[in-house]
Amino acid sequence: MNCKTLSPRIEYGGLGHEVQVEHIKAYLTKSPVDAGKAVVVIQDIFGWQLPNTRYMADMIAGNGYTTIVPDFFVGQEPWDPSGDWSTFPEWLKTRNARKIDKEFDAVLKYLKQQCQAKRIGVVGFCWGGIAVHHLMLKYPELRAGVSVYGIIKDAEDVYSLKNPTLFIFAENDAVIPLEQVSLLTQKLKEHCKVEYQIKTFSGQTHGFVHRKREDCSPEDKPYIDEARRNLLEWLNKYV
Repeated sequence: MNCKTLSPRIEYGGLGHEVQVEHIKAYLTKSPVDAGKAVVVIQDIFGWQLPNTRYMADMIAGNGYTTIVPDFFVGQEPWDPSGDWSTFPEWLKTRNARKIDKEFDAVLKYLKQQCQAKRIGVVGFCWGGIAVHHLMLKYPELRAGVSVYGIIKDAEDVYSLKNPTLFIFAENDAVIPLEQVSLLTQKLKEHCKVEYQIKTFSGQTHGFVHRKREDCSPEDKPYIDEARRNLLEWLNKYV
């Protein structure tokens, strides 16, 4: 997995604040309306402090959800975009997107007890997209998931989703070949018993949904806006 195409950090201060959730830190944004709904937003390889991701969390919060961006790297350094990409596979081995249950359990407990959340969804980008796919197989209490350009690993156990899940991909993603998306489509059709949708955006590249504004060319903007709208509509429909 490689998110090289994601832009450098945007200067974005954020509408939320940082909190401690048991053994991890998190960025929390309260919804302007308290509807008892919350969304966990899961980081990409650049970590929980990336302004792009916090911007997306704040956007979701503005639509009626308390949002939280936990540090699923648990204090370990995020990937540095200027780092040596040849060392990336080794770095990634120490940050398994499918081994976050302990942290996720703590976040769920926090949302229920501290934020009075009764309906919870999850959204993740890149590394976080993999995490969303994992969580939607395991946690029936999650009302909905949105996996945004998460790598797909073909295994027997990755198709029995527990609740509605939206998968967003980019047509020209250097990280996720379209054959993988086709395989996911075929296998979900065969095995999945809940609502799901797979949407591939033409001409787009990895990282497009949470790219910063000034890096978005005018011809890409309609696709970015549509993907963000689809993400929110999915949450609104199922959470």
